[in-house]
Amino acid sequence: MEFSTKAIHSSYDCDEHNRALMPPIYQNSMFAMHGIGEQTPYRYSRLSNPTRQVLEDTVADLEQGAAAFAFSSGMAGIDAVWRTFLKPGDTVVAVSDIYGGAYDLLVDVYAKWGINVVFADLSNPANLDDILAKQTVKLVWLETPSNPLLRLVDIKTQAEKAKAAGALVGIDNTFATPYLQQPLTLGCDIVFHSATKYLCGHSDVLMGVVVVKTPELAKPLHNMMVNTGAIAGPMDCWLVLRGIKTLALRMQAHCRNALEIAKRLESHPAIERVFYPGLPSHEHHELAKAQMPKGIGGVVTVYLKNDSKAAADSVIQNMNIVKMAASLGGVESLVNHCYSQSHSGVPHDVKMQMGIKEGLLRFSIGVEDVEDIWQDIATALNSTL
Repeated sequence: MEFSTKAIHSSYDCDEHNRALMPPIYQNSMFAMHGIGEQTPYRYSRLSNPTRQVLEDTVADLEQGAAAFAFSSGMAGIDAVWRTFLKPGDTVVAVSDIYGGAYDLLVDVYAKWGINVVFADLSNPANLDDILAKQTVKLVWLETPSNPLLRLVDIKTQAEKAKAAGALVGIDNTFATPYLQQPLTLGCDIVFHSATKYLCGHSDVLMGVVVVKTPELAKPLHNMMVNTGAIAGPMDCWLVLRGIKTLALRMQAHCRNALEIAKRLESHPAIERVFYPGLPSHEHHELAKAQMPKGIGGVVTVYLKNDSKAAADSVIQNMNIVKMAASLGGVESLVNHCYSQSHSGVPHDVKMQMGIKEGLLRFSIGVEDVEDIWQDIATALNSTL
């Protein structure tokens, strides 16, 4: 089956559920057993749940992985991966322009636990060569496109380098979704999604989903999920399953609108620079065309010419359709002031190294009419002139 068909029909047989066309919500904490030692697929929902299983199998199929696991939040999913495959004394190499929450977790928790954390600009393949030549690396963690500057990593090249050195390769594929990019086919071992965002697509769920390439990787990660208990509930799983059915359609609309908005922003007098890999002006435009041929996603980031929190706040307050919010990926257009929101916990000097300026705004372009989105943004930008 092609992607759009799998997104609707994968991993669910209505004959196994009283012919219900949509997967039922198994709102159960436990399931009846007929005797001691009975081997049943479902006993207790921390261990497994039928609704969660359909979601996990669906995402695994879309990412072409061996298994998937749904967690109660994106950060719970990342934490489970790192706790499963890292131990004190190990080295993890992560992209330098990593999501702020992941940065906080590495610095505030894992570094203090004895993990050697190395941040590097992995958009330059030579940087990983230098690191691998100097030390043994257990895990390489990629994020492409990155949050919020949408920098890209050559997944296949960096995965080959890491695998040759004996390292596992994990990737945050949230911005791309499996519709635009399937990293396991490019050499990665682990794919992470904040399902809160595009997989759900309607801003009504918190969830993380992790997909692994092999059964050997699945077993310890499943044990970690069961032992630590940060599992996604059945209602949330059902909502994400419903969202996935329209993922292809939504991503096509997000990509189409985002590209048009990005083009227009480039010529607006209030804008210093536009970050969108679909534009020829982006540093990784050629890689984007090759690595993400279906589209580049729905996030567009800008530097305001007036690089100040006051100017950013003026834009935010003068928009009506586009709302300021902590997340992204919903059908509605949103804006994030990354300096004070997504990367708020990152020290100022590190923000500056990352390129997270006070006058940076990250737009999550929704699926509204593109003219309405543009009119709202352009009018607000004019307030800074």
